[in-house]
Amino acid sequence: MKDTKVASVQFEHAPGDKQANLEKVRRFTAESAKQGVELVVFPEMCVTGYWHLRDWSREQLTGLAEPVPGGPTTEGLLRLAKQHNLSLGAGLLEISDEGELFNSYVVAMPDGRTVCHRKLHAFVNEHVASGSEFTVFDLPNGNRAAILICYDNNLFENTRIVALKGAEILIAPHQTGGCRTPSPRCMGVIDQALWHARQENPEAIEAEFYGSKGREWLLRWLPSRAHDNGMFLVFSNGVGIDGNEVRTGNAMIFNPYGEILAETWVAADKMIIADLEAEQLTMNIGMRWIQSRRPDLYGSLAKTTGREMDTRTVRFKGID
Repeated sequence: MKDTKVASVQFEHAPGDKQANLEKVRRFTAESAKQGVELVVFPEMCVTGYWHLRDWSREQLTGLAEPVPGGPTTEGLLRLAKQHNLSLGAGLLEISDEGELFNSYVVAMPDGRTVCHRKLHAFVNEHVASGSEFTVFDLPNGNRAAILICYDNNLFENTRIVALKGAEILIAPHQTGGCRTPSPRCMGVIDQALWHARQENPEAIEAEFYGSKGREWLLRWLPSRAHDNGMFLVFSNGVGIDGNEVRTGNAMIFNPYGEILAETWVAADKMIIADLEAEQLTMNIGMRWIQSRRPDLYGSLAKTTGREMDTRTVRFKGID
């Protein structure tokens, strides 16, 4: 790996308004280029919007979705990558040649390449399918990156597999925080009135973002994905109104020791930047643990137990 500078962006998307959302992508991309960034990471489904899609029909979703590659958003991201000589990633709703819909994330690179990851554990809408392939690739500077979208990162098996495939930087776009869940100690709903009053009283909403509905919850598990696998991790997230919930932002960048290199919990669109130092990939703790693996003992990890369910069922089980 080579030393590199990366950025993570949190922003409030406009539901269904691709042009407004892409204008934010363009603005932050230009700003990051001025600061020497080589990779800028935007949130999950930030181009199309996310949670408002949960009640849409297949026909409505199909009208919003785009092919990848070849669609207007992918082509626009490629133009930005070439214009600013950097790589950037953003999420959208994809439609395949067969008409399947996916929660997808595209990374466009200045050398003209694109990579697309389809979320492995999709649940936002019954008509949106889950992907079935891991996405690990080389950036133009030779650094090896992987993409896992939101819930994909919850399962440590996924993060370990991309590490075993050589990932040095994990791109982790999300729409999370402030979620209504059946787990009593997992996030919780944030009053939208606090977001609307953020100019007059930023302390109230930012206390929610910093606490158990946002940062505190994330720090229970997210750093371990970097630490245990010896990878850098770039966490990007939506912020503000997302359907009937409020996303908490909390953009963060971790080193391979699970230490925070940069973060924010402001109640606003925001970009953070960090330098990733290649020397931290030399004999870090996660790398040593991976070298200590005994694969001959792990066969049961790939066997079904009878307790498995599709992600949508698990996500909404117990929610009235």
